[in-house]
Amino acid sequence: MAVQTVHRDAGRGVTAVVVGVRELLSVFKLRIGVAIMLCTLVGAAATPGPGIGPGAMAVLALAVLLSSCAAGAFNQFAERDLDARMKRTRSRPFVTGRYSDSWYWPTGIVALLLAAVAGAALAANSLAALFVFLGAFTYGVVYTLWLKRRTWLNIVIGGLAGSFAVLAGTSAVDPDLAPAPVILAVVLFLWTPPHFWSLAFAFGEDYRRAGVPMLPVVVDERTAAWVILLHTVALVCVSVLPVFFGMGWLYLAGAVAGGVLFLRGSLRLVRSPSRVSAMANFHASLAQLGLLLLGALADAAF
Repeated sequence: MAVQTVHRDAGRGVTAVVVGVRELLSVFKLRIGVAIMLCTLVGAAATPGPGIGPGAMAVLALAVLLSSCAAGAFNQFAERDLDARMKRTRSRPFVTGRYSDSWYWPTGIVALLLAAVAGAALAANSLAALFVFLGAFTYGVVYTLWLKRRTWLNIVIGGLAGSFAVLAGTSAVDPDLAPAPVILAVVLFLWTPPHFWSLAFAFGEDYRRAGVPMLPVVVDERTAAWVILLHTVALVCVSVLPVFFGMGWLYLAGAVAGGVLFLRGSLRLVRSPSRVSAMANFHASLAQLGLLLLGALADAAF
């Protein structure tokens, strides 16, 4: 019996540790951070030139990941009142009280961002460090504090956060900013609104309850669906332009395949505006970005 009790207590301890790690990673929005880091690697890979050493590239990638995590944690810290009103986010640690809103959180977040910016400056150059900072500042301050509660354009301007990640990668290789990666930065800027609007469409009641003026909340469903489709069309058109500036067929294959998926999802949303079709389009947007980024990396490698 005593042995069973020890095993049971040990199992509970392991479960508690796993839950704690998951909560911590969710606060820092690690999955988004990995995607942002991948954008930096694509920006560097798409830039003509000898590039930077693998060690320096690893430090820059880690700096972008840490800066994104800092911005994500600040977003959850600053929006704990909004998260409490939304079913999708009411179980986040700052809402449940698992994490307190003590001063050490913003202090630690700022320290993490400063370390990331310093790492980018040491590994690459001051321009890359500036873009790393601007990416986190755009998401954490411009989007979260200034725009999200005030205007439906919040995520349009907030989309610059991903663009700065691409620019950090390309500026590390060539501070003059080559055309192909700059176009990829525009692609990230165009991708973010239809991606996030699809999610906001599916969880419209949450955003209405929280008083957040996302596009699907301030216009009717059909109008929102059409705006999402038009944004997707613009995104797909721009995404093929890097081929005219040195990107090859592997990139084109990824961009076209992902673009077809996103266009099909957006057309389905226009034909049948619903939570189901909106979530399907949200997942299609993730597939589109993944295929495009992987295509760009494969193109640079082969």
